[in-house]
Amino acid sequence: MDRPAISVRQALPGDAAEVARVYIESWHDAYAGILPNRLLCAMTTRGQTARWRAAIGARGRESVLVAECVGVGLIGMASFGPARDNAVGFDGEVYTLYVDPAFYGCGSGRILLEGAFLSLRKRGHSSCVIWAHAKNPVRFFYEAMGGRLIAERTVRLMGDPVPENAFGWPKLALAERSRAH
Repeated sequence: MDRPAISVRQALPGDAAEVARVYIESWHDAYAGILPNRLLCAMTTRGQTARWRAAIGARGRESVLVAECVGVGLIGMASFGPARDNAVGFDGEVYTLYVDPAFYGCGSGRILLEGAFLSLRKRGHSSCVIWAHAKNPVRFFYEAMGGRLIAERTVRLMGDPVPENAFGWPKLALAERSRAH
């Protein structure tokens, strides 16, 4: 099967609703049975669209990229900026990286991560961390891309403890073996 033609670009305010759709669908797919249903059900299209419109329009600390598939439209998103937790020793951070579940395995996650790393380098960052839910089945993608488990923590979402793992890249480069896939 041929891989679809995927491109990455800076998100525009008009992309906010589609970014919200990908974000919500990805959460529902990845975290069903892992996070409480009340948390997943609390995610609304209206609320997430407003959140992403603000992030995209601010052009400040957080940047947002989108992945598009020819003939389909927006299929993935990533947000990134300076590291929020300096204790782990990395200066850049990918805050979110989500792909429409219908497009897992098509290369859009890798392309988004490459785009985020390139943008972080252009901003003067030299390393990156990504925090992922410890039970997220897709978190192994980060290891395949060369990220190494560097830390663990527990955060609270709506009062519930959520274990997270940090994956780090001391240099903003993906694993060479991942390029062959």
